[in-house]
Amino acid sequence: MLLAHDPAFAFVPYPAVPVAQASEGPLAGLTFAAKDLFDVAGYPTGGGNPHVLARSGTKTVTAPVVQTLLDAGAKFVGKTYTDELAFSMNGINAHFGTPRNGAAHDRIPGGSSSGSASAVSNGLCDFALGTDTGGSVRAPANHCGLYGMRPTHGRISLEHCLDLAPSLDTCGFFARDIDTFARVGEVLLGEDSTVLPARPPLLLAQDAFDLLPTEVLKAHDPMLIKLTALLGDATPVKIASTPFDELYWTFRTVQGFEAWETDGMLIEQYKLALGPGVRERFLWSSQVTRERYDAAQAARAAFKQTLAALLDGKVLVLPTMPDIAPLLTEADSALEDYRNLATRLLLSAGLAGFPQISIPGTQRHGAPLGLSLMGPAGSDRQLIELARALA
Repeated sequence: MLLAHDPAFAFVPYPAVPVAQASEGPLAGLTFAAKDLFDVAGYPTGGGNPHVLARSGTKTVTAPVVQTLLDAGAKFVGKTYTDELAFSMNGINAHFGTPRNGAAHDRIPGGSSSGSASAVSNGLCDFALGTDTGGSVRAPANHCGLYGMRPTHGRISLEHCLDLAPSLDTCGFFARDIDTFARVGEVLLGEDSTVLPARPPLLLAQDAFDLLPTEVLKAHDPMLIKLTALLGDATPVKIASTPFDELYWTFRTVQGFEAWETDGMLIEQYKLALGPGVRERFLWSSQVTRERYDAAQAARAAFKQTLAALLDGKVLVLPTMPDIAPLLTEADSALEDYRNLATRLLLSAGLAGFPQISIPGTQRHGAPLGLSLMGPAGSDRQLIELARALA
């Protein structure tokens, strides 16, 4: 296991504790790690914050999703770093450092599931668990050249996992190759509740692609050509009649109110010394009123209804992120600008609760760039099979 002072580190350096697994099963022979939000018996759960770690104690119960993987024969190899309280998208933790992006060492890994993406992209395990509230699996999947999924909301248990914003939180996962990813998906997702046509009509999120610079659009062309060869020409659509700027504040309001409900008392009671960015986001969140939250939830419901009608029996292609991962040397202000644009691309699946898979697409300047597929609720495994067909 790598130590925290090593620039390649991904694992929290907890003392190793044996974790029993089944001797055989569909995931036998595979190794996995879990983001340090999930409880694993014998380990603390630190949540990327020293105070949370100090208060954790050693857990005696393992999160059901982790236990499911163990029962399927996968071997647990450690807990991975997370951005502080999971409220960031960069992978930079002010207290514990920055896990190395295995696909582009000079660029951020993305967060908040930074350590999980780092562990997989550096070949330290076969797959890893993360969580995705506002993009915390999809963003690092894009940055580290991995398959990464935000499942249908509530499809995978988050019991015995630290919350951020419960109506947005999901359990996702990463793998380097689509076959491993599909094996994990079969175990964690079960059977789809929504059946797509054998060759579902393809929609192109024109308003999302319109947010990208020309050179990024051109980089997506090869994968889009493969996708249209598989499913036929894509029909350009707008994700919603509501402008992205309005949806951005709808998302931020829901996330912020719930995040403060989750962590506000802890932050105030113990005077948590939060790192840059995370501190400002929680401060903003503390000022979101119930009235604003209720109004945002109403706007969210209307958006979900519109998107559900659009995606009925169809698949949407959209960019995962605005571009490749920013350089580690980028200024905080530039990273925040990137995050704000990224949120506009990522918010649709979160607000609607629909599944989205990020697929390693192409490269720009030697770094990976992902492309995403989104489907209606309950179509998760069929999206994985479409990704397999593209691979």
